[in-house]
Amino acid sequence: MNKVSPKSLLNSKWTKQVIANKEKHFVITEVDFDEDKNVIKCVIQAVINKNEYAINWRDLKNSQSWRIGWQ
Repeated sequence: MNKVSPKSLLNSKWTKQVIANKEKHFVITEVDFDEDKNVIKCVIQAVINKNEYAINWRDLKNSQSWRIGWQ
């Protein structure tokens, strides 16, 4: 399990374990919080083609799907 803090999400780098569409490396480009400082929106962008995807930030904790950093 990856340790992920909502405070450090923005601009963090991630490597997807199962590659699709040649998209392997990603960057978190947008994180929005509500008034209670809960994450309400998280957008991840593929480095190779700039495709953006809205994701649940908690999915990044799954180490079988994601690795911290670019590897």
